[in-house]
Amino acid sequence: MYHVLIVEDDPMVASINRQYVEVTPSFRVDRIFKNGPDALDYLKKTKVDLIILDYYMPLMNGAEFVDALRRSGIFPSIIMVTSANDTDIVRSLIGRGVIDYLIKPFEYSRFRTALEKFANIRECLDQSQTNVDQTAIDRMLVGTKSSDSSTNLAKGLNKSTLKMIREFLRANPGRFFTSEEIATQICLSRITVRRYMNYLVETGELVSRVNYRTGGRPSIEYGISHTEPLL
Repeated sequence: MYHVLIVEDDPMVASINRQYVEVTPSFRVDRIFKNGPDALDYLKKTKVDLIILDYYMPLMNGAEFVDALRRSGIFPSIIMVTSANDTDIVRSLIGRGVIDYLIKPFEYSRFRTALEKFANIRECLDQSQTNVDQTAIDRMLVGTKSSDSSTNLAKGLNKSTLKMIREFLRANPGRFFTSEEIATQICLSRITVRRYMNYLVETGELVSRVNYRTGGRPSIEYGISHTEPLL
């Protein structure tokens, strides 16, 4: 489970960010703060994996907050979610090491992509013992998995993995599964499966829905589209 902190002074935006985080598997929002100094005090005592950060905030802006974090020796991953689209601001924050930058307004699919980018980086690093090879670095930086990816597919996907997922879903018509359930059944990482689920939803082969009846956090489930059968 990845622990997330939201630093956002607009309550409505903070609420939307929280909903987006918590319908994404393996992510949980620990706290929401309206300004940088309060968030910084919390982070000096409590470790988080990821910060969803606004730029325009009272007391200190997003760049000042990142600088204060680094001076304190605190290095969580940071995704900017902000209306700040000035070139100099974007350049300065990318230069400070933020892993993704979302400009308001945006759709859940783009937010989910940012979370998956973070999760993919963490998973690659966590699976490496002491050194990482070029393939792992490519996956972290540009999302590629291997050189045998099909040119007819979205970047980072390959035919054999896609065929395996299609065959599993075709063998279970009328049923919906989370990406974690599919990953367990066909022995792939959940990050890999989630990438293919997004592709199949975008191409209309699958449909997705949010299941709120889990007894805990909502989960995203996937099933075969009634109008577009798997090829």
